[in-house]
Amino acid sequence: MLGSKKQIPVNVVGVGEVLWDLLLTGPQLGGAPANFAYHAHALGAQAQVITRVGNDDYGREIIRRFHEMGLRDATVQVDETAPTGTAKVELFGNGLAHFTIQENVAWDYLAATGEALAVASAADAICFGSLAQRSEPSRDTIQQLVAAAPANALRVLDINLRQTFHSRGVIEKSLQLASVLKLNDDELPTVAGILGLTGSTKHQIEWLANTFSLRLVALTRGANGSLLYQKQEEEGRWSDCPSRLVKVVDTVGAGDSFTAALVLGLLRRMDLDEINNIANEVARYVCSHAGATPSLPVEFARKFSTAPPQ
Repeated sequence: MLGSKKQIPVNVVGVGEVLWDLLLTGPQLGGAPANFAYHAHALGAQAQVITRVGNDDYGREIIRRFHEMGLRDATVQVDETAPTGTAKVELFGNGLAHFTIQENVAWDYLAATGEALAVASAADAICFGSLAQRSEPSRDTIQQLVAAAPANALRVLDINLRQTFHSRGVIEKSLQLASVLKLNDDELPTVAGILGLTGSTKHQIEWLANTFSLRLVALTRGANGSLLYQKQEEEGRWSDCPSRLVKVVDTVGAGDSFTAALVLGLLRRMDLDEINNIANEVARYVCSHAGATPSLPVEFARKFSTAPPQ
């Protein structure tokens, strides 16, 4: 029997904020791009984060944690003036998180350095959101870095609407840059309102995919699972995955882990329903543990390593 071919490593990049989530139980490393990169690495990708921290204890601890997680720090910029970002986190109901995010912090001044541009231009997938685009310096940098990714790379917009740190201009420009959109069932109505969309959830998703030439739209729905729409030449394909009951500790980082699994599945050219099922499994696991970046069981990574090679 012939052995399976060795998987070609994929390069995955998160661009934007890294911060400390200040929970009652103590600070937890967070920020959607950092969470995404951590989970992508845990699932078998070569991953790193293009971000910025302050020259302070919080910033040094982030760099130390990145080393511990196996994430390179070459694209972690150090700001000599602005502090490392933090976010106050309050948990409500079934572990749902509400964030109050500090302003004028290091990741608001992200720069398009030569190292950052080199990493972006070699990415198989690059993930970004709206939050880190709240300031003009980081907005210009993020849009430049995403545009620098190869034409065939996945440009993943995990829209990540927080507080009032978004606008129609940022959302439209980000959608124009993206090839994949991930949002949740709280964010879709907001995006629909901003863009003037009406009709059913599926109609809105199809409109977004067609208008912005998106390869795939992913809608996460918490306890109701997730809905994927993959645009194809003739008809789009849907995948609707229900969730299973899980004891939720908190939901911090669950969406980012879903995005990481989604990206790995797309890069491995796995079946859409299989991608949806695995991404839900990973997100449920993260929900059942405290913080955004719990250690993932190796079984998850094996599911991607046994997928057919690219």
